[in-house]
Amino acid sequence: MNVHPLIQISSLDIHRGSRLVISNMDLELSEGEVVALVGSNGCGKTTLLESSAGMHMVSSGAIRWRYGDSEMKTVRDSEGRRISLPPMGLTLQKNGMSGEETVEERINTVLAVSGCKINQIQLSQLLSIWGLEHRKSDRISQLSGGLARRLAVLSGMVPAVMSANPRAVLLDEPSEGLDEVARALLVNWLRALASNGHGVILATHDPEIILAADRVIRFDGMHDVSEQLQDQVHSNFELPEPTNDTKISKFSSLFNWAYRMEKRNPIDTLNRIIPSILALLLAHTLISEDEILIVGTDFFAAMVLLPSFISVVIPPALISRYSEENCGRWWSAVIGPKFRMASSIIGSSIILPLPLIYISWFVLSNNISNLDNSDISTWLWLPGLVMFSVAIAASALHLLVSDLRRSGASVVSLLLLVLVWPFIELTDALDMIIVDGMSIGYSLDEPLSMMILACLVSMLVWAISVYLPDA
Repeated sequence: MNVHPLIQISSLDIHRGSRLVISNMDLELSEGEVVALVGSNGCGKTTLLESSAGMHMVSSGAIRWRYGDSEMKTVRDSEGRRISLPPMGLTLQKNGMSGEETVEERINTVLAVSGCKINQIQLSQLLSIWGLEHRKSDRISQLSGGLARRLAVLSGMVPAVMSANPRAVLLDEPSEGLDEVARALLVNWLRALASNGHGVILATHDPEIILAADRVIRFDGMHDVSEQLQDQVHSNFELPEPTNDTKISKFSSLFNWAYRMEKRNPIDTLNRIIPSILALLLAHTLISEDEILIVGTDFFAAMVLLPSFISVVIPPALISRYSEENCGRWWSAVIGPKFRMASSIIGSSIILPLPLIYISWFVLSNNISNLDNSDISTWLWLPGLVMFSVAIAASALHLLVSDLRRSGASVVSLLLLVLVWPFIELTDALDMIIVDGMSIGYSLDEPLSMMILACLVSMLVWAISVYLPDA
């Protein structure tokens, strides 16, 4: 019987800063085996496991995964190539889950991104086996540490359990925080997964879990790696019946997850709308016909756009949700190289800018008697549309800074200053519309050209923020 590889790692070097963590590593995971990574803390087990999921930049070497029946593709290498992983299971050392998710939502999300779908009866069966069925409607933040870890481990294994096709599973310290009953169940599931043709790589210190492995890769320090084979018998432990594979929905699952989190706890909306309304109230006290005669209509145009601009440059709540228990790192591994692009769009304020511009206009224009409200308000959607691009660029910048070692450093303010340019262009364009009316022209001193320029600058900032870190 032919056994095909699921993951191939060749001549892998991984650096953390200036320190070489993984040196010239070769590793292959085949169908039907469990590989345990063993060693002291800091020896590189977690780095190797996470690198297998394409989560770290590669100094040299390559990581390849199997797609379909036999085709092996490079998912990450030292030349910068990176593609999304095939359906797989992943449990991080930290659980990688948001506390706002419910237990059943977590399992459904994991299955959706791996191309599986189950009904409520099958879901209840899975949760019941792991002692979670009675908590399926509870938020993860309401679970004890042990139950949350059970859910994280189940989430890592269920994409393989529910698939009839061989899949790879990556588990980092899966037994950490589990009680004796859950550890025994974990061992049975590991052996059953291997007997069903799936492959598992796990990092562990647990002797009981190590004994369940077919191969033990031992890190002895100073990049000294040894391998030990262990005889295992075929497992007769019965896993839940697998389902037919369905369409993989990674991006829609990320969007639905973010929408549910915001609907359940609207931090993002409140954080954006409260400062915007305060700015509008302040502008209302400053704007009058006398002031406009002194400072000019460009100041008025700036005050109209200011609440909308404030709403788009505020850091998205998605960043704090990603930082919770390494939730963002789990999504990054699952989504792949387009994670930053998708997150910058999902995390941006694309609903508030347009209504805020119209609200600001109608509130502030009442203070000035000689404005033709109907004509100008007809064209307010144009700067509102451009503000969408500013919102996406601002979100991408915040996501970029959140990845830096000192995410709270003042560099975020300096980077956001770049977006003042599109705001100034929009202010000048609106000022022209207020004074002379809207004109369709493509010279640089026409309102339409200014708004196009503001949009292009924003998109350039977005592209640099999204693609430069992975270049």
